[in-house]
Amino acid sequence: MADKEKTVYDSSSSSRDQSKVQEEDDDYLMAIYGSESGWVEARTRCDHLDTLSSDLIHIPPPDTPCNRCEHPAENWMCLSCKDVLCSRFINKHMLEHYEQQNHSVALSYSDLSVWCFSCNSYLDAQVIVPLRGVHETAYILKFGEAPPFRNVECLQSDGSTSGH
Repeated sequence: MADKEKTVYDSSSSSRDQSKVQEEDDDYLMAIYGSESGWVEARTRCDHLDTLSSDLIHIPPPDTPCNRCEHPAENWMCLSCKDVLCSRFINKHMLEHYEQQNHSVALSYSDLSVWCFSCNSYLDAQVIVPLRGVHETAYILKFGEAPPFRNVECLQSDGSTSGH
């Protein structure tokens, strides 16, 4: 027993140590992400869905390069005409497309998020019924399986809700 030592913890110093660690973690996260970062709440309504393509089930695969510059990554699909164009972090072809064609809504092939340029906001594709089909199709094409089920209250195109 002489080989083994017992460690006695002072609960007040342990509590102070945990507080200091938490404070250091908070400072570290603030330094990395900044004070303005955090959870982005996707919109559950959008007034710019009237220009969506009538066929969003037959879409280009997620590995489709930008139609203009052939860049292979960070591409978005326009949900009005189904053009695949690169993001504002590459050559800004999707942003130019929005500015020229006024096609507001696009789906990211990187993370399958949906963005409305007119609202300047992400849209919740699992809540907004007209976006659910294209999100599910893109998910299946990207991952080879259906997306996980999420119990959400869905918004119909007329603004009414239904539980799913």
